[in-house]
Amino acid sequence: MPYDETPAPTQAPPQPKTPNRSSAGSSAARLPAPRLPGPVDGGGPAPWLLRLIAVGLVLAALNLRPAITSLGALLEEVREGLHMSGSVAGVLTSVPPLCFAVFGVMAPRLARRFGAGTVVCAGMAAIAAGLVIRPYIGSTAGFLAASALALMGIAVSNILMPVIVKRWFPDRVGTMTGLYSMALALGTALAAAVTVPLTGALGGNWRSGLAVWAVLAALAVLPWIVLVRDRTPAPGQREAPRPGRGSGSASASGTASASGGASGSASALGTASGSGSAQGSGPASASGTASGSPSASGSADARPAEAPALRITRSRTAWGLACFFGLQATAAYITMGWMPQIFRDAGVPAGTAGVLLAVTMAMGVPLAFVIPRVAGRLRQQGPIVVVLGLCGLIGYTGLYLAPAAGAWAWALLLGVANCAFPLALTMIGMRSRTGAGVVRLSAFAQSTGYLLSIPGPLLVGVLYQHSGGWGLPIALMAGLMIPQMVAGVLAGRDRTIEDEC
Repeated sequence: MPYDETPAPTQAPPQPKTPNRSSAGSSAARLPAPRLPGPVDGGGPAPWLLRLIAVGLVLAALNLRPAITSLGALLEEVREGLHMSGSVAGVLTSVPPLCFAVFGVMAPRLARRFGAGTVVCAGMAAIAAGLVIRPYIGSTAGFLAASALALMGIAVSNILMPVIVKRWFPDRVGTMTGLYSMALALGTALAAAVTVPLTGALGGNWRSGLAVWAVLAALAVLPWIVLVRDRTPAPGQREAPRPGRGSGSASASGTASASGGASGSASALGTASGSGSAQGSGPASASGTASGSPSASGSADARPAEAPALRITRSRTAWGLACFFGLQATAAYITMGWMPQIFRDAGVPAGTAGVLLAVTMAMGVPLAFVIPRVAGRLRQQGPIVVVLGLCGLIGYTGLYLAPAAGAWAWALLLGVANCAFPLALTMIGMRSRTGAGVVRLSAFAQSTGYLLSIPGPLLVGVLYQHSGGWGLPIALMAGLMIPQMVAGVLAGRDRTIEDEC
């Protein structure tokens, strides 16, 4: 998801014209809905609308992780309050990747049916409802169901936000992606750091400490309400392109905002943290189309020729990326769900344990910019994979030997290791020559990867309960670093899936 700030090719504003009677049937079927007032010259959105969308993106991104990291900070209190065993707590920490795998695939269809802005608005409402309901529902099953509701909203919003960036800010994709990526990391770290102090300020009741995050989600609903009925053309789109003028942008942009919306969301997500080189190696073609490059056919209804279907399951690179994505996701959700408890069991105060998790999550803010840029300049990304894996191994070893004495060092090292996520997204954008290939690769790698990551947090909970300590769970976490490095080196080779399918 790119940092190439090259503006999209400029387009001449659409000229007034009389309707073409020969295409009246198809035109009538696509009459635009009323737009919000105040479009800028050329039929684009008003500046205030773009500012509102930017605010909405930041508020939405702030809400994409607090449901997970706030729970990690209070997991001990939740277990005691709901009488959860370690195994059930493991199920609870496995719910996020399960929901991302199941509900994430619904986002493209929902975006086509209702529009991306409407789906994100509903997603924020689902997060708010889930967060306010789950602490007070009074049973483990109800807590899991309400958590799943919030995570459903997170899953669809997570998929569609990069699409909204590509649609409304085609010439500032890198800047806006960086903005919402920082907001996402900030929300993750903030919830981990302040949930315990907030709980104390609210009377020490863990239910209030979890429910308070629903306020932030409710605030995020407000700017998206304006976009629910909006049909203002995004920058670079035309409402009625003239026949023969060769603008494939209307159809391409429509694809980017609706069906590419979440299909393309995978490609957008796969390149959002990427460098200019990653952008150019895959998503560039899709992004270039969406930004309004002329169609070769010269027809308003022209579509790019479809590439031959790829049998992506035949590609070793695709499987390597799927395994790498799944293993790094396993490490991330184990960290978010269990790391505060590891520190607390070692004698670290609850508030400090939450801050340590916040430090780990906050490492993603600067490194999410640095790592993709470095990766994009290398022909093979294997060396970066190995460095991140070694940081994880050292961090887990320290966590096993001296969890309290070296807590800050282990938190920093594990934060570096968790930056395998933006690296995985960057490699997805670099391992295909076409935009369509990136979409297929991203969908395969992320859906398969999230499914692979589901057992990890659950297994940690089971081992913790039956062994009575953290020795075996930490050994498992460290052991998973080895296959993660192997899969990452395989995925980081200088080749594309088209070479293998």
